[in-house]
This record gives sequence, C-alpha cells and structure tokens, in this order.
Amino acid sequence: MRKIREVIVVEGRYDKNALKQVVDATVVETRGFGVFNDRERLALLRRLAAERGLILLTDSDGAGFVIRNFLKGAIPKSRLKQAYIPDIHGKERRKTAPGREGKLGVEGMPPQILLAALERAGATFEDDTLSAERRPITKADFYALGLTGGPDSAARRSALLKKLDLPERMTANALLEAVNILYTREEFLGEDL
Repeated sequence: MRKIREVIVVEGRYDKNALKQVVDATVVETRGFGVFNDRERLALLRRLAAERGLILLTDSDGAGFVIRNFLKGAIPKSRLKQAYIPDIHGKERRKTAPGREGKLGVEGMPPQILLAALERAGATFEDDTLSAERRPITKADFYALGLTGGPDSAARRSALLKKLDLPERMTANALLEAVNILYTREEFLGEDL
C-alpha cells in the first residue's frame, strides 16, 4: 500500500473506506453538502491545506462538482490538487438503484482507477521504507495531559485550540483527530501545553 503525504478530501464515509483500502493516507470527509455550513470542518480543511496540502477527490456527478467548486473557492489554489474519477455508469453494491445520473462514485471505483486518479493529480508518494511507523496521540494521552476528564479540561482544551490556531468550537475528539494529522506524537508531546 502506497503512502501519500497530502490529505485526501472525499464526500462521505463510504468513499473514505474505499480509499483507505487503496492507499495509506489521511482521508477527511466533507460530509456531502454539510461542509457548506460547517465552519469548523472548513477551518480544519484550510489548516490541513496549509500544513500538508489537499487532494480533492469527489464523485463525477453534479453534486460532486458543486462540492469541488465550493472547496476550490475556499482553499488556496496552490495548496489544492484535483483528482478526477472517470464517468463509469453503474451502481454501487450497497445501493439498490443507481444514483440520479447513473454514475459510479468514488466508493464504486476499482482500486487501480483510484490509484491512477491520485497519480495523475500529482499526489506525493512517500517511500514506505523511509517513513517510521507513526504512533498516534491517544485519548489516554489527552487524559494524562489534563485535556479530558478533569475539572479544568475544557479550559485547557480551549487554550490549546487557541495556541494551535484551530477553531474554538472543536470537540475533544475533533481536536484529537486534528493533532494526529498535524503533528507527530513527539512534536505534540514536546509542545509546551
């Protein structure tokens, strides 16, 4: 499985599941049109774009292009790569009928097509032999640092969100996801919290 440096942005969880079977990468969902009204998610995508770059991989139907165009206007062009899947008619296995336009989405694409789309988009593939296994920051780490489970945990998380320039309304789980994307365990635990 090839490792990709950029964060890949897809529409939903089934797209994410399909992609995670093809590449070793951080994959973030827009939650469909939910990204339009989710300031926290959009702020996270902007931050991820600044730190690692994004690859946008939406379905090839009209809805996918609406989401793609919205994000093209919200993320700096220099930090965004575009990956496109071909128009293949059919239906996904989990669905009883094809979508409105009758096209397969990201979740229905064969693995080799997804990998080829990412290669064409200019994904940065990292050499797996050089990258060390990355140990994640855990909920237990958050507890040990006083970020959860304590009387002043909310205030400590709020201060950390401000220090890391992340949206103030992020939940503890969203913060955990963000720090695991943005920092190695050593970098984060070395921060002066």
